[in-house]
Amino acid sequence: MTRKDRTEGILSRKEVLTPQERKKYYLLKLKDLLNYAYRYSEDVKKRFDRAQFSVEKFKTLSDLKHIPILKKKELIFLQSMGPRLGGLLTKDIGELKRVFMSPGPIFDPEDREPDYWGWTEAFYAAGFRRGDIAQITLNYHLTPAGLMFEEPLNNLGCAVVPAGPGNTNIQLEIMQKLRVTGYVGTPSYLLHLAQKGEEKGLNLRKDLFLEVAFVTGEKFSEKMRSAIEKKFNLVMRQGYGTADVGCIGYECFHKTGLHISSRAYVEICHPDTGIPLKEGEVGEVVVTVFNKTYPLIRLATGDLAYIDNSPCTCGRTSPRLGNIVGRVDTTARIKGMFVYPHQVEQVMASFEEVKRWQIEVTNPGGIDEMTLYIEASQFTREADLLHAFREKIKIKPILKIVPPGTLPPQIKPIEDKRKWD
Repeated sequence: MTRKDRTEGILSRKEVLTPQERKKYYLLKLKDLLNYAYRYSEDVKKRFDRAQFSVEKFKTLSDLKHIPILKKKELIFLQSMGPRLGGLLTKDIGELKRVFMSPGPIFDPEDREPDYWGWTEAFYAAGFRRGDIAQITLNYHLTPAGLMFEEPLNNLGCAVVPAGPGNTNIQLEIMQKLRVTGYVGTPSYLLHLAQKGEEKGLNLRKDLFLEVAFVTGEKFSEKMRSAIEKKFNLVMRQGYGTADVGCIGYECFHKTGLHISSRAYVEICHPDTGIPLKEGEVGEVVVTVFNKTYPLIRLATGDLAYIDNSPCTCGRTSPRLGNIVGRVDTTARIKGMFVYPHQVEQVMASFEEVKRWQIEVTNPGGIDEMTLYIEASQFTREADLLHAFREKIKIKPILKIVPPGTLPPQIKPIEDKRKWD
């Protein structure tokens, strides 16, 4: 398949609506969602009533600002408040297809409707086509990352290798023997595969057959993208979403930002006030996905970005998010997983010898590294701590033990020192 074959075409009419059509589409979808959610979600009804928000008064898109923003970190508390995940769901849990659990912990429900997570548009825009063999290297255990990408790839006529994370040598062997054409995973792991492949003496362009890569879960530099594309002679594009709502945005071939998915309405809001900002202003990404089963209306993602409405060469007319430029809070996304300070504190509570701790995140060579510094006079339970950390946080850190008083008096729980040259 030529590169041109992978970059042309539009999957859905909703991707090329005129401004007037798109405004009407958003209003209809939001009106329908708000009515349904108010009727069947206990949490939504409480939120609307407390804010004295009436669905009947929802006439324009700007009226959405009267609904209080739902912070992602609030989900942990809300889900513990009773049946149906604290009233967030509009149906009983037993009616769902799957229930996942992400770090937090936060439960992520999946309903039975087709393409529930909404990634088919994104994979098509990235260049996946019928007949591709896609190797998914994301986690299949508890978290939805691996499974949420299988159905959209199948929808496009692709075969899937559910490889999961790790086992690098086996991953390379599968790619070589099955002539895998598509990669799905984090950009840092694809770079790791390239490095290990070269160490084994593989010619990545001749011995492997990758043509397209869809990456997510991590920020990366254009220098890193360029290096990976040249090593494999492939096209690498990214998608943006969360385990709560699925797809929010995705890149097309032209790399002009993240086209907002037709399944979502996105606002850029002031992180403190929740007031929507103007086009081009940097603020928090607030998303409302048209999901009647799990209506997380005005969910604040904690990510910082801006909106771009200028035309794109690909022909898609949807608004675009500029690349994610940072985080609002102390939460960090490392190797595709959210790491919360309160979770780290829960792990540390079991180790009385630890006086203070800090996580430092770096990305040497474009690959995320997480170093856990702990202050302790004597510490002999390194293996226990690393095991507990891996079980709770899902990532194994580099552990460094330092004498009490080494860390500065005022420290951030998570110090992000990654650089994106």
